[in-house]
Amino acid sequence: MRENKRIMILFLTAGILLLTAFHLIADQGNNYGRKSNRKFDKKSVTKISRTQIESLIKNIPIKPLDDVERSGILQMREEEKLARDVYNYLYTKWNIPIFSNIARAEETHMNAVGVLIERYHLDDPIKSDIPGKFMNSEIQRLYDELTKAGSKSLVAALKIGATIEDLDIKDLEDLMEKTDNDDIKIVYQNLDKGSRNHLRAFYSQLRRNGEDYKAQYISENYLQKIVNSERERKTIIKDPNFKF
Repeated sequence: MRENKRIMILFLTAGILLLTAFHLIADQGNNYGRKSNRKFDKKSVTKISRTQIESLIKNIPIKPLDDVERSGILQMREEEKLARDVYNYLYTKWNIPIFSNIARAEETHMNAVGVLIERYHLDDPIKSDIPGKFMNSEIQRLYDELTKAGSKSLVAALKIGATIEDLDIKDLEDLMEKTDNDDIKIVYQNLDKGSRNHLRAFYSQLRRNGEDYKAQYISENYLQKIVNSERERKTIIKDPNFKF
């Protein structure tokens, strides 16, 4: 009787060890697992406080906008929505925290551009915030293409994330060169910092899984400068002429 009991305990212990080994192997093979990325993903998020932005620019004189400045603000309002909507879509598709976490940050970026919309009494292109719907036909085309491409695989989805941040950085830095309004520059500077941090996050996820990303909008040298530098932890950029 005692011998049978001892054999049963040995079988049970072996079964537990085998099951534990199986889960360890599965976890190692799934580097995108929610548990393994939660801490990392929280660090990757760069939110922008609307209150801080409003306080920072409220005493900056309002100067007239030219057509480029006006269209740039409207473009970035929808471009930040593009990022949020694509990431929310990809989170629904792949259930990976990096997408939902950064999507929440992108909503704060939308709100930061909304401060400029209100400040300059512009006609907000986001009249009804319907996911995946845009007034700008080019941005609508991008949404359709990016969500389709990101649905093919998880790696493709992470590369779409890097692509969106790559595009944001290019557009923001081009627009900063075309305005002399310090309030606009300050908002763009903080969006740009957020995009650099988000690009670092997507790039790091890809590299951790043996994948790579090549710059599509900014230069490859600039991409490498960004991803090989530390995450920017400063809460808000106050200098309109800040240089990364």
